[in-house]
Amino acid sequence: MPGTWTRSAVAAAVLLTALGLLTAGLDAQTTAADVEAVLARAAERVEQYIARAQRIVFVEKTSIQYVRSDLTPEGFPRILESDLRVESDADDDGDGTSGPRVVRELRRVNGRAPRKRDDNDCLDPNPISAEPLTFLLPAQRNKYVFTWAGPGKGKDRNMVMVDFKERGGGKPEVKERTDRAGGEGCYSIDLPGRGRGRVWLDATTFEVVRIDQRINGHVDIRVPDKKNRHPGMPEFQVIERLDTSIRYKPFSFSDPEESMLLPESIETLMVVRGMQSYRMQQTFSNYRRFVTAGRLVK
Repeated sequence: MPGTWTRSAVAAAVLLTALGLLTAGLDAQTTAADVEAVLARAAERVEQYIARAQRIVFVEKTSIQYVRSDLTPEGFPRILESDLRVESDADDDGDGTSGPRVVRELRRVNGRAPRKRDDNDCLDPNPISAEPLTFLLPAQRNKYVFTWAGPGKGKDRNMVMVDFKERGGGKPEVKERTDRAGGEGCYSIDLPGRGRGRVWLDATTFEVVRIDQRINGHVDIRVPDKKNRHPGMPEFQVIERLDTSIRYKPFSFSDPEESMLLPESIETLMVVRGMQSYRMQQTFSNYRRFVTAGRLVK
């Protein structure tokens, strides 16, 4: 979802003994096998992260701000606070979120306890959503094309980068949402084959440090012809931008000591011609770890 990056030749090579790859010397001639080796290491780290994250609960603060066409704020933001945890259960509920998933429990809305129908805002994060790192697991990687983007530079010099894009394509699909109480006028949008982005990995541990994603160009969508379509909303809209950036940071626990890279923030910008655009920021804090069935460590 962010813009395009340019690579330049790198003079010095740094040997990563873990893979035997010359990460600083890898360029456009890097083979698919080399990229697969990097992704295999990254997948191992994701699997470890998911296993460990299921012992952690934390707080998510979400700010949802409508914006004008020039991206300046319009009105006041909606502020949510939720408790989050990661689960890895089978899809017993038939909700399409089998495997690792993030579960939210809403605690506060604009500084107060939730009231009736407070879970009915269309832009609020879903109560259950997919864990964002799962696309790097072997079972999901065949849905994407991965290419080497080179070693990081400057402040990112201790990282390596891999680009990705969704395979296939198809017609964008807009569906009325049924996961909200009353949910009238709320829609989900599926943009098959439109996503592309970049993953930053720690060059030593191969843990994910950052993920950026965007759509490939403008996308025309058609809102279903329903009686509950908002008054004045045109039938056709154009999604001009859909950018997401996820960042992770190290967090330390004590008794016993443990350090993990955990989510720090998610920033989303959606610009739609013909419909309300918005900016969403999710920040994460107050990580607490269960070390036994009844013991919680901050």
